[in-house]
Amino acid sequence: MKPGGEACVRMPAEWEPHEATWLAYPHLSSDWPGKLSAVRWAMVEFVRKLQAHETVHLLVRDAPEAKRAASMMRRGGADPDLLEVHLCPTDRSWLRDSGPTFVVRDNTLGAVCWRFNGWGRYSNWQLDARVGQFIARACGAAIVEPAVKGRAIRMEGGAIESNGLGTLMTTEECLLGRGGRARNPGLKRDDLEAVLSETLGATNILWLGHGIAGDDTSAHIDTLARFVGPRAVATIVQHDRRDDNHRPLRDNLARLRGMRNQAGCQLEVVELPMPQRLVFDGDRLPASYANFYIGNGSVLVPTFNDPNDKIAIRALEACFPERAVCGIHCVDVAVGQGALHCLAQQQPKIPRQETPADSRNRR
Repeated sequence: MKPGGEACVRMPAEWEPHEATWLAYPHLSSDWPGKLSAVRWAMVEFVRKLQAHETVHLLVRDAPEAKRAASMMRRGGADPDLLEVHLCPTDRSWLRDSGPTFVVRDNTLGAVCWRFNGWGRYSNWQLDARVGQFIARACGAAIVEPAVKGRAIRMEGGAIESNGLGTLMTTEECLLGRGGRARNPGLKRDDLEAVLSETLGATNILWLGHGIAGDDTSAHIDTLARFVGPRAVATIVQHDRRDDNHRPLRDNLARLRGMRNQAGCQLEVVELPMPQRLVFDGDRLPASYANFYIGNGSVLVPTFNDPNDKIAIRALEACFPERAVCGIHCVDVAVGQGALHCLAQQQPKIPRQETPADSRNRR
């Protein structure tokens, strides 16, 4: 408890033990024109790798889709019998953003359900706006709906990154951006920091600047920089001065090198390369090695048939020596403007509370 009896809340780090990982079966062909089948096979591989260490929950739109998904899982080496399947209509499969942000409040599970509106870019988001509460109810989590002055907070899980100890990372472009796609017009930095403190237990908020070219989320942190330890951050860099990403990533790197965690310790910064420019139908894709996902026993890294794939994997192996660091091919997934981390939402494991009977049995 906090001084005064107020309940403590904390957003666990992704490397802390998971109860499960939540995913949604890809189905929107307009997000992946000509690529949907390949994206589904990438999802099968994602599930196969995760199942070795944790439960996987899969949202499907209906019973026929559940049957199709089970068939693909079986053919691809994943075990459909180990999947926890839920019938839940969705617009898209990016559960990092439509799903809840899980927190722990005095040893109970909470689910922060932000007001989702399709990143302010798409008209088909109404089904996804219900996903957070569906998942929260399915796992028995207490629902939290953040609001300021009676206004629900528009945000997504990909916009925030936690080290589990009170330090949170986000970006100014995403949460403080102005104009037609501003998420919360009229709210200032102090307002948003108060929300992050109250709902996620943030005591130290680190603000990076702008995101990479092609990112339709307006600079989600999970394409830019990720905590890989209580005081360590892996961030993408672009040394080619001719590339559009050079200046914003140079600025983010400089900021990180001057930042400290909640204990006042200077951050250890691990540099990840950018893959070479990836284009589909004339548009640059936001391909980034920072969009890796930390599972219970593995770190799953998006790869892009690029010479830098191996460099990124080696850098993350040094950060996670006790986990298997594996690549999953994501060129086709990136056509939909995301990768592995965008697809997944971890449900933290709540430590089991000891009962009087447990204590007696140990005597």
